[in-house]
Amino acid sequence: MKKIAVLVSGGGTNLQALIDYKLTSGEIALVVSSKEGAYALTRAEKAGIKTVTLPRKGFIGNYSEKLAQILSENNIDVVVLAGFMTVLDDSFCKAYKGRIVNVHPSLIPSFCGVGYYGLRVHEEALKRGVKITGATVHIVTSECDGGPILAQKAVEVKAGDTPETLQRRVMEEAEWVILPEAVEKLCEDL
Repeated sequence: MKKIAVLVSGGGTNLQALIDYKLTSGEIALVVSSKEGAYALTRAEKAGIKTVTLPRKGFIGNYSEKLAQILSENNIDVVVLAGFMTVLDDSFCKAYKGRIVNVHPSLIPSFCGVGYYGLRVHEEALKRGVKITGATVHIVTSECDGGPILAQKAVEVKAGDTPETLQRRVMEEAEWVILPEAVEKLCEDL
């Protein structure tokens, strides 16, 4: 059974999808939030999962190094970025090479890379007029959104969509489906 750390910054809807999935090859052993008071921490506590807050704002020193220390102290095997709004440095990516996954709210290589996160992805998809969008789960490398793709799921863009309605549908129809499946498969394969 692989020990999983889920890194969060906000509401934790992807964390909840992982909790609800009932993983069999891994267990969520730790949730780390980059923001104090993030609702994801409440979700983790309700599920009996250990939590740590490592605020990014105002942090002095090497954030990635401190995060790696926390993960090491908790014997973490797999790291899941679930709405984690902090870019991790190259040394962190190397330390957990092939064992860090991220869920991105588009079909990579569209609307990805530096500056493409959250609602901005959906705003750009709508501005561009795409008919299909979706979500991608990929291995994290030092190249932003550039690691190997583990899973993708397409979602139709509907007439009248706003960035908010499109974001919600991508989460419900794609992110919450493929993220737990990809994490399960990665844990099985390690």
